[in-house]
Amino acid sequence: MGVTLLRVDDRLIHGQVVEGWVPFLKVDLVAVVSDTAAGDEIQTALMKMALPPSVGLLVLKVADAPAALGAPQMAKRSALVLVPGPAEALALVENGLGVDRVNVGGLHHTVGKVQLGRALFLDEKDRLALKALKAKGIRLEGRALPGDPEEDLSAALEGK
Repeated sequence: MGVTLLRVDDRLIHGQVVEGWVPFLKVDLVAVVSDTAAGDEIQTALMKMALPPSVGLLVLKVADAPAALGAPQMAKRSALVLVPGPAEALALVENGLGVDRVNVGGLHHTVGKVQLGRALFLDEKDRLALKALKAKGIRLEGRALPGDPEEDLSAALEGK
């Protein structure tokens, strides 16, 4: 078991995750990997309240996540890993998290970001991190909900 899906979504835990991805993936754990969230007890408490009681929550700093997610007891869990951006996804992969795909579900507009998809806005740092993931042989899928058609982000990253 272990990591079922690594998802990039700047909103972390929200309705699409709780109502869509958690039941679809049948996970028993959501691991949020975000230095900001890990340092915010209120945000952590709110995320825990949003999840069904049967689903556990880990909120980890990026530096601590690879060891925690690679721990032997994680093999018995089925986890959805959420990160707020492509840089965190790349850091996890570079530090040993084994995944074959990254779901990019939502990176919303902020100053300096360019629209790539319906709810996908990237700056150059985001684009470089996604290209680095692709170069490692990881499939990049753009999809907000499990029932949505999967969009291959590779061509879009190249501007095609």
